Amino acid sequence: MAAKSSLPEEDLCCPVCCDIFKDPVILSCSHSYCHECLQEYWRQREVNECPVCRKRFSSGAAHCNLALRNLCEAFLQERPSAGSEVVCSLHGEKLKLFCLEDKQPACVVCQTSRKHANHKFCPVDEAAGDYKKELKSVLKVLQEKLKVFDAVKLTCDKTEQHIRSQAQHTEKQIMEEFKALHLFLRDERVVRIAALKEEEERKSRLMKRKIEEMSREISSLSDTIRDVEVELRGEDVVFIRSYQAIKERALECTPTDPERVSGALIDVAKHLGNLQFRVWEKMQEIVQFTPVILDPNTVHPHLILSNNLISLRHSTETPQLPDNPERFDKYRSVLGSDGFNSGTHSWDVEVGDSILWSVGVVTEWKGATASTRGHWRLDNNKGVFKARSSSDQSVPLSNRLRPQRIRVQLDWERGKLSFSDPVTNTHLHTFTHTFTKRLFPCFCSKHLRILPEKVSVVVEQHS
Repeated sequence: MAAKSSLPEEDLCCPVCCDIFKDPVILSCSHSYCHECLQEYWRQREVNECPVCRKRFSSGAAHCNLALRNLCEAFLQERPSAGSEVVCSLHGEKLKLFCLEDKQPACVVCQTSRKHANHKFCPVDEAAGDYKKELKSVLKVLQEKLKVFDAVKLTCDKTEQHIRSQAQHTEKQIMEEFKALHLFLRDERVVRIAALKEEEERKSRLMKRKIEEMSREISSLSDTIRDVEVELRGEDVVFIRSYQAIKERALECTPTDPERVSGALIDVAKHLGNLQFRVWEKMQEIVQFTPVILDPNTVHPHLILSNNLISLRHSTETPQLPDNPERFDKYRSVLGSDGFNSGTHSWDVEVGDSILWSVGVVTEWKGATASTRGHWRLDNNKGVFKARSSSDQSVPLSNRLRPQRIRVQLDWERGKLSFSDPVTNTHLHTFTHTFTKRLFPCFCSKHLRILPEKVSVVVEQHS
Protein backbone atom coordinates (compact mmCIF):
# COMPACT_ATOMS: atom_id res chain seq x y z
CA MET A 1 0.00 0.00 0.00
CA ALA A 2 2.81 2.39 0.72
CA ALA A 3 4.35 1.73 -2.65
CA LYS A 4 1.06 2.48 -4.30
CA SER A 5 0.45 5.75 -2.48
CA SER A 6 3.81 7.03 -3.67
CA LEU A 7 2.61 6.72 -7.27
CA PRO A 8 -0.83 8.32 -7.85
CA GLU A 9 -3.32 6.56 -10.13
CA GLU A 10 -3.14 9.38 -12.69
CA ASP A 11 0.54 8.59 -13.24
CA LEU A 12 -0.50 5.13 -14.42
CA CYS A 13 -3.10 6.40 -16.90
CA CYS A 14 -2.60 6.62 -20.67
CA PRO A 15 -2.94 10.27 -21.91
CA VAL A 16 -4.97 9.03 -24.89
CA CYS A 17 -7.60 6.69 -23.38
CA CYS A 18 -7.38 8.02 -19.78
CA ASP A 19 -7.35 4.48 -18.38
CA ILE A 20 -4.68 2.34 -16.72
CA PHE A 21 -1.95 1.47 -19.26
CA LYS A 22 -2.37 -1.71 -21.29
CA ASP A 23 0.83 -3.01 -22.93
CA PRO A 24 2.55 0.36 -22.35
CA VAL A 25 5.19 1.60 -24.81
CA ILE A 26 7.55 4.54 -24.41
CA LEU A 27 8.91 7.08 -26.92
CA SER A 28 12.34 8.71 -26.77
CA CYS A 29 10.65 11.92 -25.55
CA SER A 30 9.85 9.93 -22.33
CA HIS A 31 6.06 9.90 -22.88
CA SER A 32 4.27 6.55 -22.55
CA TYR A 33 1.01 5.25 -24.05
CA CYS A 34 -0.97 2.06 -24.48
CA HIS A 35 0.43 0.28 -27.52
CA GLU A 36 -2.94 0.16 -29.27
CA CYS A 37 -3.80 3.78 -28.34
CA LEU A 38 -0.57 5.08 -29.89
CA GLN A 39 -0.97 3.01 -33.07
CA GLU A 40 -4.58 4.18 -33.52
CA TYR A 41 -3.54 7.81 -32.91
CA TRP A 42 -0.85 7.54 -35.58
CA ARG A 43 -3.23 5.86 -38.05
CA GLN A 44 -5.53 8.87 -37.84
CA ARG A 45 -2.76 11.34 -38.72
CA GLU A 46 -0.39 11.83 -41.64
CA VAL A 47 2.67 11.97 -39.38
CA ASN A 48 3.79 9.89 -36.40
CA GLU A 49 4.02 12.36 -33.55
CA CYS A 50 3.84 12.26 -29.76
CA PRO A 51 0.25 13.13 -28.71
CA VAL A 52 1.61 15.25 -25.83
CA CYS A 53 4.73 17.11 -27.05
CA ARG A 54 4.12 16.71 -30.85
CA LYS A 55 7.66 15.46 -31.49
CA ARG A 56 7.78 13.36 -34.65
CA PHE A 57 9.03 9.74 -34.79
CA SER A 58 9.45 6.87 -37.22
CA SER A 59 6.95 4.00 -37.15
CA GLY A 60 9.25 1.75 -35.08
CA ALA A 61 10.16 4.33 -32.45
CA ALA A 62 7.88 2.98 -29.68
CA HIS A 63 9.47 0.45 -27.29
CA CYS A 64 7.90 -1.74 -24.61
CA ASN A 65 7.91 -0.09 -21.17
CA LEU A 66 8.35 -3.19 -19.01
CA ALA A 67 8.76 -1.32 -15.72
CA LEU A 68 5.55 0.63 -16.24
CA ARG A 69 3.67 -2.52 -17.20
CA ASN A 70 4.72 -4.20 -13.94
CA LEU A 71 3.62 -1.16 -11.92
CA CYS A 72 0.22 -1.15 -13.63
CA GLU A 73 -0.29 -4.86 -13.01
CA ALA A 74 0.61 -4.45 -9.32
CA PHE A 75 -1.73 -1.47 -9.04
CA LEU A 76 -4.64 -3.35 -10.57
CA GLN A 77 -4.10 -6.24 -8.15
CA GLU A 78 -4.25 -3.89 -5.14
CA ARG A 79 -7.03 -1.68 -6.47
CA PRO A 80 -10.11 -3.49 -5.09
CA SER A 81 -8.96 -3.13 -1.46
CA ALA A 82 -7.31 0.24 -1.78
CA GLY A 83 -10.27 2.60 -1.91
CA SER A 84 -11.49 4.63 1.03
CA GLU A 85 -14.94 6.15 0.86
CA VAL A 86 -15.77 9.71 1.89
CA VAL A 87 -18.11 9.94 4.92
CA CYS A 88 -20.82 12.45 5.79
CA SER A 89 -19.46 15.35 7.83
CA LEU A 90 -22.72 15.50 9.85
CA HIS A 91 -23.42 11.84 10.58
CA GLY A 92 -20.18 10.01 9.90
CA GLU A 93 -21.92 7.61 7.54
CA LYS A 94 -20.75 6.68 4.05
CA LEU A 95 -22.05 8.96 1.29
CA LYS A 96 -23.87 6.38 -0.79
CA LEU A 97 -26.84 8.50 -1.93
CA PHE A 98 -27.29 11.61 -4.04
CA CYS A 99 -30.02 14.21 -3.34
CA LEU A 100 -31.65 15.15 -6.64
CA GLU A 101 -33.03 18.43 -5.24
CA ASP A 102 -29.87 19.72 -3.52
CA LYS A 103 -27.51 18.15 -6.07
CA GLN A 104 -25.27 16.93 -3.23
CA PRO A 105 -24.06 13.53 -1.95
CA ALA A 106 -25.88 12.27 1.19
CA CYS A 107 -25.83 9.39 3.66
CA VAL A 108 -28.74 7.18 4.77
CA VAL A 109 -29.24 9.38 7.84
CA CYS A 110 -29.44 12.51 5.70
CA GLN A 111 -32.16 10.81 3.67
CA THR A 112 -34.49 10.66 6.70
CA SER A 113 -33.55 14.06 8.12
CA ARG A 114 -35.84 17.10 8.04
CA LYS A 115 -33.36 18.93 5.82
CA HIS A 116 -34.08 16.44 3.04
CA ALA A 117 -37.77 15.93 3.74
CA ASN A 118 -39.68 14.86 0.58
CA HIS A 119 -36.45 14.94 -1.42
CA LYS A 120 -35.74 12.33 -4.06
CA PHE A 121 -32.53 10.31 -3.92
CA CYS A 122 -30.57 8.01 -6.17
CA PRO A 123 -27.38 5.99 -5.66
CA VAL A 124 -24.31 8.23 -5.83
CA ASP A 125 -22.70 6.04 -8.49
CA GLU A 126 -25.71 6.56 -10.77
CA ALA A 127 -25.49 10.35 -10.37
CA ALA A 128 -21.76 10.27 -11.01
CA GLY A 129 -22.35 8.14 -14.09
CA ASP A 130 -24.89 10.62 -15.48
CA TYR A 131 -22.57 13.58 -14.89
CA LYS A 132 -19.62 11.75 -16.38
CA LYS A 133 -21.65 10.97 -19.48
CA GLU A 134 -22.55 14.64 -19.85
CA LEU A 135 -18.98 15.81 -19.32
CA LYS A 136 -17.67 13.22 -21.76
CA SER A 137 -19.83 14.77 -24.47
CA VAL A 138 -18.18 18.13 -23.73
CA LEU A 139 -14.79 16.42 -23.79
CA LYS A 140 -15.59 14.94 -27.20
CA VAL A 141 -16.29 18.42 -28.58
CA LEU A 142 -12.94 19.63 -27.26
CA GLN A 143 -11.15 16.65 -28.76
CA GLU A 144 -12.77 17.31 -32.15
CA LYS A 145 -11.70 20.94 -31.92
CA LEU A 146 -8.16 19.78 -31.20
CA LYS A 147 -8.22 17.67 -34.37
CA VAL A 148 -9.35 20.70 -36.39
CA PHE A 149 -6.54 22.84 -35.00
CA ASP A 150 -4.03 20.05 -35.61
CA ALA A 151 -5.14 19.83 -39.26
CA VAL A 152 -4.96 23.60 -39.81
CA LYS A 153 -1.54 23.78 -38.15
CA LEU A 154 -0.32 21.02 -40.48
CA THR A 155 -1.61 23.04 -43.46
CA CYS A 156 0.22 26.10 -42.13
CA ASP A 157 3.43 24.09 -41.80
CA LYS A 158 3.16 22.96 -45.42
CA THR A 159 2.35 26.50 -46.56
CA GLU A 160 5.43 27.87 -44.81
CA GLN A 161 7.58 25.27 -46.58
CA HIS A 162 6.00 26.17 -49.93
CA ILE A 163 6.68 29.87 -49.30
CA ARG A 164 10.37 29.08 -48.96
CA SER A 165 10.26 26.92 -52.10
CA GLN A 166 8.46 29.68 -54.00
CA ALA A 167 10.95 32.26 -52.87
CA GLN A 168 13.89 30.10 -53.94
CA HIS A 169 12.37 29.32 -57.36
CA THR A 170 11.35 32.93 -57.94
CA GLU A 171 14.78 34.17 -57.00
CA LYS A 172 16.31 31.76 -59.52
CA GLN A 173 14.04 33.07 -62.28
CA ILE A 174 14.80 36.66 -61.43
CA MET A 175 18.53 35.91 -61.56
CA GLU A 176 18.23 34.24 -64.98
CA GLU A 177 16.27 37.11 -66.51
CA PHE A 178 18.57 39.74 -65.13
CA LYS A 179 21.62 37.83 -66.35
CA ALA A 180 20.53 38.58 -69.94
CA LEU A 181 20.31 42.31 -69.27
CA HIS A 182 24.07 42.77 -68.60
CA LEU A 183 25.85 44.80 -65.99
CA PHE A 184 23.70 47.85 -66.59
CA LEU A 185 20.83 46.09 -64.82
CA ARG A 186 22.78 45.15 -61.69
CA ASP A 187 21.23 47.83 -59.51
CA GLU A 188 17.72 46.96 -60.68
CA ARG A 189 18.33 43.31 -59.93
CA VAL A 190 19.39 44.08 -56.35
CA VAL A 191 16.25 46.16 -55.77
CA ARG A 192 13.89 43.45 -57.01
CA ILE A 193 15.52 40.62 -55.07
CA ALA A 194 15.37 42.78 -51.97
CA ALA A 195 11.64 43.25 -52.57
CA LEU A 196 11.21 39.49 -52.90
CA LYS A 197 13.18 38.88 -49.69
CA GLU A 198 11.11 41.44 -47.83
CA GLU A 199 7.88 39.79 -48.97
CA GLU A 200 9.20 36.34 -48.09
CA GLU A 201 10.16 37.51 -44.59
CA ARG A 202 6.90 39.41 -44.10
CA LYS A 203 4.70 36.53 -45.22
CA SER A 204 6.81 33.99 -43.36
CA ARG A 205 6.41 36.09 -40.22
CA LEU A 206 2.65 36.17 -40.84
CA MET A 207 2.52 32.40 -41.18
CA LYS A 208 4.74 31.89 -38.14
CA ARG A 209 2.41 34.09 -36.10
CA LYS A 210 -0.48 31.97 -37.34
CA ILE A 211 1.38 28.81 -36.36
CA GLU A 212 2.17 30.25 -32.93
CA GLU A 213 -1.50 31.17 -32.53
CA MET A 214 -2.51 27.63 -33.46
CA SER A 215 0.08 26.25 -31.03
CA ARG A 216 -1.30 28.39 -28.20
CA GLU A 217 -4.85 27.29 -28.93
CA ILE A 218 -3.74 23.67 -29.14
CA SER A 219 -1.83 24.00 -25.86
CA SER A 220 -4.82 25.59 -24.16
CA LEU A 221 -7.16 22.90 -25.46
CA SER A 222 -4.71 20.17 -24.45
CA ASP A 223 -4.40 21.60 -20.92
CA THR A 224 -8.17 21.75 -20.52
CA ILE A 225 -8.58 18.24 -21.90
CA ARG A 226 -5.99 16.90 -19.48
CA ASP A 227 -7.71 18.66 -16.56
CA VAL A 228 -11.07 17.20 -17.56
CA GLU A 229 -9.54 13.75 -17.93
CA VAL A 230 -7.99 14.00 -14.45
CA GLU A 231 -11.38 14.97 -13.00
CA LEU A 232 -13.02 12.04 -14.74
CA ARG A 233 -10.62 9.67 -13.01
CA GLY A 234 -11.29 11.10 -9.56
CA GLU A 235 -13.50 9.76 -6.75
CA ASP A 236 -17.23 10.16 -7.41
CA VAL A 237 -17.91 12.56 -4.56
CA VAL A 238 -14.88 14.70 -5.29
CA PHE A 239 -15.81 14.66 -8.95
CA ILE A 240 -19.39 15.73 -8.29
CA ARG A 241 -18.25 18.63 -6.13
CA SER A 242 -15.96 19.98 -8.82
CA TYR A 243 -18.12 18.93 -11.76
CA GLN A 244 -19.85 22.26 -12.41
CA ALA A 245 -16.63 24.27 -12.29
CA ILE A 246 -14.72 21.97 -14.63
CA LYS A 247 -17.68 21.81 -17.00
CA GLU A 248 -17.90 25.61 -17.18
CA ARG A 249 -14.18 25.82 -17.77
CA ALA A 250 -14.38 23.24 -20.54
CA LEU A 251 -17.24 25.10 -22.24
CA GLU A 252 -15.44 28.43 -21.95
CA CYS A 253 -12.35 26.91 -23.55
CA THR A 254 -14.18 25.83 -26.70
CA PRO A 255 -12.86 28.25 -29.37
CA THR A 256 -14.24 28.92 -32.81
CA ASP A 257 -12.77 27.02 -35.74
CA PRO A 258 -9.57 28.56 -37.11
CA GLU A 259 -9.64 30.20 -40.52
CA ARG A 260 -7.14 29.52 -43.25
CA VAL A 261 -4.93 32.43 -44.20
CA SER A 262 -5.77 33.96 -47.58
CA GLY A 263 -3.08 35.80 -49.53
CA ALA A 264 -0.29 34.13 -47.53
CA LEU A 265 1.71 32.92 -50.54
CA ILE A 266 4.43 34.86 -52.32
CA ASP A 267 2.95 37.08 -55.02
CA VAL A 268 5.13 35.52 -57.71
CA ALA A 269 3.31 37.35 -60.50
CA LYS A 270 4.29 40.71 -58.99
CA HIS A 271 7.98 39.80 -59.17
CA LEU A 272 8.05 37.94 -62.51
CA GLY A 273 5.08 39.34 -64.41
CA ASN A 274 6.09 41.63 -67.29
CA LEU A 275 9.50 41.86 -65.67
CA GLN A 276 11.42 42.69 -68.83
CA PHE A 277 8.80 45.23 -69.90
CA ARG A 278 9.04 47.15 -66.63
CA VAL A 279 12.80 47.14 -66.83
CA TRP A 280 12.61 48.20 -70.46
CA GLU A 281 10.90 51.42 -69.38
CA LYS A 282 14.18 52.35 -67.75
CA MET A 283 16.39 51.07 -70.55
CA GLN A 284 14.33 52.46 -73.45
CA GLU A 285 14.80 49.33 -75.50
CA ILE A 286 12.34 46.98 -77.18
CA VAL A 287 11.22 44.17 -74.86
CA GLN A 288 8.50 41.55 -74.78
CA PHE A 289 5.25 42.50 -73.08
CA THR A 290 2.47 40.00 -72.30
CA PRO A 291 -0.90 41.54 -71.40
CA VAL A 292 -1.90 38.70 -69.06
CA ILE A 293 0.35 36.90 -66.58
CA LEU A 294 -0.81 33.56 -65.18
CA ASP A 295 -1.07 33.40 -61.39
CA PRO A 296 0.69 30.27 -59.98
CA ASN A 297 -1.16 30.69 -56.67
CA THR A 298 -4.43 29.82 -58.46
CA VAL A 299 -3.26 27.06 -60.83
CA HIS A 300 -4.79 23.58 -60.50
CA PRO A 301 -2.22 21.00 -59.27
CA HIS A 302 -2.36 19.09 -62.58
CA LEU A 303 -1.33 22.16 -64.61
CA ILE A 304 2.27 23.31 -64.86
CA LEU A 305 3.12 26.91 -65.72
CA SER A 306 6.19 28.01 -67.63
CA ASN A 307 8.88 29.93 -65.78
CA ASN A 308 7.79 33.20 -67.40
CA LEU A 309 4.14 32.53 -66.40
CA ILE A 310 2.64 32.92 -69.91
CA SER A 311 2.00 29.27 -70.89
CA LEU A 312 0.70 26.09 -69.30
CA ARG A 313 0.70 22.37 -69.93
CA HIS A 314 -1.07 19.39 -68.40
CA SER A 315 0.79 16.99 -66.10
CA THR A 316 -0.22 13.53 -64.84
CA GLU A 317 1.88 14.06 -61.72
CA THR A 318 0.44 15.86 -58.69
CA PRO A 319 2.95 18.24 -57.11
CA GLN A 320 2.75 19.06 -53.40
CA LEU A 321 1.03 22.45 -53.52
CA PRO A 322 -0.62 24.10 -50.52
CA ASP A 323 -4.42 24.09 -50.45
CA ASN A 324 -4.67 27.88 -50.31
CA PRO A 325 -8.14 29.44 -50.83
CA GLU A 326 -7.18 31.01 -54.17
CA ARG A 327 -6.22 27.73 -55.86
CA PHE A 328 -8.51 25.81 -58.26
CA ASP A 329 -9.14 22.35 -56.82
CA LYS A 330 -11.99 21.03 -58.99
CA TYR A 331 -11.61 22.62 -62.43
CA ARG A 332 -8.25 22.36 -64.17
CA SER A 333 -7.92 26.08 -64.63
CA VAL A 334 -5.75 29.06 -63.81
CA LEU A 335 -6.43 32.79 -63.52
CA GLY A 336 -4.58 35.81 -64.72
CA SER A 337 -2.71 37.59 -61.94
CA ASP A 338 -4.48 40.94 -62.46
CA GLY A 339 -8.21 41.64 -62.52
CA PHE A 340 -10.00 44.42 -64.38
CA ASN A 341 -12.79 46.67 -63.08
CA SER A 342 -12.47 49.49 -65.60
CA GLY A 343 -11.13 50.32 -69.06
CA THR A 344 -10.57 48.22 -72.18
CA HIS A 345 -8.29 45.21 -72.30
CA SER A 346 -7.26 42.68 -74.91
CA TRP A 347 -5.16 39.51 -74.98
CA ASP A 348 -4.47 36.77 -77.52
CA VAL A 349 -4.39 33.09 -76.52
CA GLU A 350 -2.72 30.41 -78.64
CA VAL A 351 -4.69 27.17 -78.20
CA GLY A 352 -3.15 25.36 -81.19
CA ASP A 353 -4.69 22.03 -82.13
CA SER A 354 -6.13 21.37 -78.68
CA ILE A 355 -9.69 20.00 -78.83
CA LEU A 356 -10.53 20.78 -75.19
CA TRP A 357 -10.15 24.35 -73.94
CA SER A 358 -12.03 27.19 -72.32
CA VAL A 359 -11.06 30.87 -72.45
CA GLY A 360 -12.87 33.79 -70.82
CA VAL A 361 -13.24 35.78 -67.59
CA VAL A 362 -14.60 35.07 -64.10
CA THR A 363 -15.50 37.19 -61.10
CA GLU A 364 -14.29 34.73 -58.47
CA TRP A 365 -11.42 32.31 -58.30
CA LYS A 366 -12.12 29.32 -56.05
CA GLY A 367 -12.27 26.15 -58.13
CA ALA A 368 -14.88 24.33 -56.05
CA THR A 369 -17.41 27.12 -56.48
CA ALA A 370 -16.41 28.53 -59.85
CA SER A 371 -19.56 27.30 -61.56
CA THR A 372 -21.73 29.39 -59.22
CA ARG A 373 -19.79 32.63 -59.79
CA GLY A 374 -19.93 35.07 -62.64
CA HIS A 375 -18.22 33.70 -65.74
CA TRP A 376 -18.29 34.38 -69.48
CA ARG A 377 -16.27 32.08 -71.70
CA LEU A 378 -15.78 30.40 -75.05
CA ASP A 379 -15.57 26.58 -74.92
CA ASN A 380 -14.27 23.97 -77.34
CA ASN A 381 -15.37 20.46 -76.37
CA LYS A 382 -13.91 18.10 -78.98
CA GLY A 383 -14.81 20.38 -81.85
CA VAL A 384 -18.17 21.54 -80.44
CA PHE A 385 -17.94 25.29 -79.89
CA LYS A 386 -20.22 27.11 -77.46
CA ALA A 387 -20.36 30.48 -75.74
CA ARG A 388 -21.35 30.03 -72.08
CA SER A 389 -22.12 32.36 -69.20
CA SER A 390 -23.14 32.13 -65.54
CA SER A 391 -26.71 33.12 -66.47
CA ASP A 392 -27.08 29.62 -68.02
CA GLN A 393 -26.78 31.02 -71.53
CA SER A 394 -25.29 28.51 -73.95
CA VAL A 395 -24.95 29.68 -77.53
CA PRO A 396 -23.83 27.04 -80.10
CA LEU A 397 -21.24 28.30 -82.59
CA SER A 398 -20.32 27.01 -86.02
CA ASN A 399 -18.59 23.62 -85.92
CA ARG A 400 -16.57 24.69 -88.95
CA LEU A 401 -14.51 26.87 -86.66
CA ARG A 402 -10.95 25.73 -86.15
CA PRO A 403 -9.27 28.72 -84.46
CA GLN A 404 -5.63 28.31 -83.49
CA ARG A 405 -5.69 31.61 -81.64
CA ILE A 406 -8.40 33.39 -79.65
CA ARG A 407 -8.47 37.14 -79.13
CA VAL A 408 -10.35 38.29 -76.03
CA GLN A 409 -11.44 41.94 -75.90
CA LEU A 410 -13.03 43.39 -72.76
CA ASP A 411 -14.74 46.77 -72.51
CA TRP A 412 -15.69 46.86 -68.83
CA GLU A 413 -17.63 50.15 -68.83
CA ARG A 414 -19.67 49.29 -71.92
CA GLY A 415 -20.29 45.74 -70.64
CA LYS A 416 -18.89 43.94 -73.67
CA LEU A 417 -16.71 40.84 -73.88
CA SER A 418 -15.83 39.79 -77.44
CA PHE A 419 -14.05 36.73 -78.86
CA SER A 420 -12.51 36.58 -82.33
CA ASP A 421 -9.96 34.71 -84.44
CA PRO A 422 -7.09 37.18 -85.06
CA VAL A 423 -5.61 34.97 -87.79
CA THR A 424 -8.71 35.04 -90.02
CA ASN A 425 -10.16 38.22 -88.48
CA THR A 426 -13.40 36.29 -87.78
CA HIS A 427 -15.79 37.40 -85.05
CA LEU A 428 -16.83 34.47 -82.85
CA HIS A 429 -19.14 35.83 -80.16
CA THR A 430 -19.86 38.90 -78.00
CA PHE A 431 -21.37 38.91 -74.51
CA THR A 432 -23.19 41.99 -73.23
CA HIS A 433 -23.58 42.39 -69.48
CA THR A 434 -23.49 45.13 -66.85
CA PHE A 435 -20.31 44.25 -65.00
CA THR A 436 -20.16 45.23 -61.33
CA LYS A 437 -17.17 43.21 -60.08
CA ARG A 438 -13.51 42.84 -60.95
CA LEU A 439 -13.00 40.35 -63.79
CA PHE A 440 -10.05 37.96 -63.98
CA PRO A 441 -8.91 36.24 -67.20
CA CYS A 442 -9.47 32.50 -66.87
CA PHE A 443 -7.95 29.63 -68.87
CA CYS A 444 -8.59 25.89 -69.01
CA SER A 445 -6.68 23.63 -71.40
CA LYS A 446 -4.06 20.91 -71.59
CA HIS A 447 -1.73 23.40 -73.25
CA LEU A 448 -1.97 27.05 -74.28
CA ARG A 449 0.10 30.20 -74.39
CA ILE A 450 -0.60 33.88 -73.85
CA LEU A 451 0.90 35.71 -76.83
CA PRO A 452 3.09 38.78 -76.28
CA GLU A 453 2.20 42.11 -77.82
CA LYS A 454 4.48 44.14 -80.02
CA VAL A 455 5.90 47.06 -78.10
CA SER A 456 8.25 49.74 -79.40
CA VAL A 457 9.70 53.07 -78.30
CA VAL A 458 8.38 56.08 -80.17
CA VAL A 459 10.28 59.35 -79.80
CA GLU A 460 8.10 62.35 -80.36
CA GLN A 461 9.72 64.98 -82.57
CA HIS A 462 9.03 68.61 -81.71
CA SER A 463 8.75 71.03 -84.62
